[in-house]
Amino acid sequence: MEIINNDRKPQATISGSYGYGWQQMKKHFLYFFLILVIVGIANSPASMASESELDNSAGMVFLQLLSAAYAVLLLPVFTYGGNLLYLRGIRNEEIDISELFVGFREKYVQIILANLLKTALIGMGLIFLIVPGIILLCRLPFVSLLVMDKGLDPIAAVEKSWQMTRGHGWRIFGMGLLAIPVFIAGLICFIVGAFVAVMWISAAFAALYHAIDLEDQKNLLEDNL
Repeated sequence: MEIINNDRKPQATISGSYGYGWQQMKKHFLYFFLILVIVGIANSPASMASESELDNSAGMVFLQLLSAAYAVLLLPVFTYGGNLLYLRGIRNEEIDISELFVGFREKYVQIILANLLKTALIGMGLIFLIVPGIILLCRLPFVSLLVMDKGLDPIAAVEKSWQMTRGHGWRIFGMGLLAIPVFIAGLICFIVGAFVAVMWISAAFAALYHAIDLEDQKNLLEDNL
């Protein structure tokens, strides 16, 4: 993998993650925009089906079942691939758009099972008084990257994300809250700014993952010395 030298390193803070994410988004803007477009198109079938007027017709029931199957069995592959490519840009690695579809050739089972496990855990947490679900949301944001970047199996990815985010929960919560006004500001900027906002937010979370990963590697190296 080609690496482009860059002296600046991301910081595992809210401002550091958004700042570094903005820097890298500008540098790789066209790649990030293409990723956003492809993943957005991949999301459209599920979105259109969910927004359709529900009735009791057999056709509508079939459409909803087909949409659910698509959301479970196909959509996560695009989402996980997109997250990996954002990370490539954050690391200044060569971005190969074909990696967006790599999940169909590699790690397909891991992607589907990891997404199901993460969704089920967060869903159960939200059912039980909401707060546990929010905690899980803030502790499991790196599952997709750990599956794609580190090749971890679903359970190991969940456990590793929980370990990586220890001490960063409130920071991740703050980043999620900040994403709301960022997206609203994007909508205000002639709607088109919403695309920039989504790319920026995705880049910021990839930057946080990269920063924490670098810290973990440094600590592991120091422990082995």
